[in-house]
Amino acid sequence: MYLHVNYEKHLFKIMCYHDNSLVSASLEALIQHLVPTVDYYPDIRFREVAPKLVQLLTEWTETFPYDFRDERMMRCLKDMTLHVARGDEYSWRAMQQMTQRLIKRLSALGQYEEAVAALNVVAMERPASLKSKQASAQRSDVLSVCDDPFVLAQQLTHIELDRLSFIGPEEFIQTFAMKDPLENHKGFFRKRKTSNLEAYVSWFNRLSYLVATEICMPMKKKHRARIIEFFIDVAQECFNIGNFNSLMAIITGMNMSPVARLKKTWNKVNTDKFEILEHQMDPSSNFSNYRTALRGATQRSETAHSSQEKIVIPFFSLLIKDIYFLNEGCASRLPNGHINFEKLWELAKQVSEFLVWRQVVCPFDRERRILQYLVTTPIFTEDELHLASYESEGPENNMEKDSRRSLRSSLLHRENRT
Repeated sequence: MYLHVNYEKHLFKIMCYHDNSLVSASLEALIQHLVPTVDYYPDIRFREVAPKLVQLLTEWTETFPYDFRDERMMRCLKDMTLHVARGDEYSWRAMQQMTQRLIKRLSALGQYEEAVAALNVVAMERPASLKSKQASAQRSDVLSVCDDPFVLAQQLTHIELDRLSFIGPEEFIQTFAMKDPLENHKGFFRKRKTSNLEAYVSWFNRLSYLVATEICMPMKKKHRARIIEFFIDVAQECFNIGNFNSLMAIITGMNMSPVARLKKTWNKVNTDKFEILEHQMDPSSNFSNYRTALRGATQRSETAHSSQEKIVIPFFSLLIKDIYFLNEGCASRLPNGHINFEKLWELAKQVSEFLVWRQVVCPFDRERRILQYLVTTPIFTEDELHLASYESEGPENNMEKDSRRSLRSSLLHRENRT
C-alpha cells in the first residue's frame, strides 16, 4: 500500500507500508508528514497533545539521556517545559519530574566517568614488585584476596553490570551510524560524545591481562597450576551466572602465548572443564555454540523468578561486531532514495535487547576488597608477561632465548628512563 504525499511534486515523496507497518519513506516525506506547515497542521488542542508530548520527551530522556549533555538540548527542554506550564499543570509537573530524573542520571554518569578515570590512574602505577619477578612474593595474588571461585565470579558480575549500565544506546549510533555523507558534520548532536563503550572494552582487556599476570607471576609451578585451576572454576561460574563477557576475558587471558607456553605448568592441571568452556566460546561457525548459550540465557531471563536468573551479560566485542556488520552490510538508503526502515528496525531490536540486559541490578553482595583488587591491582604489559613466562619456564629454543635477552634489555632500559 502507498500513501502519496504531494505525489505530483516529487515521485520520492512517498511512504511505503506493509501490513500497516512503515517499511520505507523518503526523508522529505517523513518530515512533511510529521512537521506542521502552512498547508498541513493537526487540528488539536494543547491540553490534548501535552500528555503525548510529555510521553515522547520521557521516552527520549530515559532512552537517550546523554543527548542532553549538550547545553543546547537542555535549553530546548527547559523552553518546552515553560510552554507546557502555560497550558496544562498536570503535564508540567510530569515534565519537572522527568527533568529531575534526567539530571540525576547525568550526574551519576559524570561521577562514574570520574571514578573510572581515577581507577585507571591507580592501575597504571608500576610498583617495584611488578618490575621484578623475584620480588613477586611481596605482592598479593588473587588467591590471597579471594579463594572462592563463585564469589570472584559474583564480583566480576558486579563490575560488568555497573559498567554496562552506563553505556548509552546512542554510543552504538555514534560509533557506527554517523557515516552518511548527507549528515551535517557540524550538526546539533556532535558535542555529546561519550566513551563508556570504549571503557567497557578496555575492562575486558584488563581482565584478560590480569588473568595472565596472576598465572605468570608465581615462581613455583604448583602455585601457577593452582591459579590456572582457580580461574577455570571462576570461568565456569561466570558461564552458570550468564556472565559471558568475563568468561571470554578469562579464556582469552589463559590462551595468551605467555600463558599457553607454560607446558610444565599445564601438565599439572586437569583441563577437561577448560576444554568444555573453550568449546562453548569457540569462534567457529560465527560463534554458533555461544549464540545458542546466549539464547538459552535470554530465555531464562525472560521467565526469571529471581534477580540472578535475569542476568545476561553478552560477549560485548561480538555484540559490537554484529551491530557493525548489520550497519555496514545493509544500506541506510534504498535505491529509490527511501530510508531503509527494515535495517533500522533490526538495529533497534539488537540495541533494545542490550538495554534490557543492562538494566538488571546485580543481586550479589559487594565485597569491596575483592572489587578494589580486580580494578586497581597493577598488571603486566605484554612484554613483561613474556619475560615473566620465560623466567617461570625457561626458553625452549634459540628464538625464545633471543626474545628473553631482548626483553630484559628493553625493560631494563625503560625502568632506567623512568
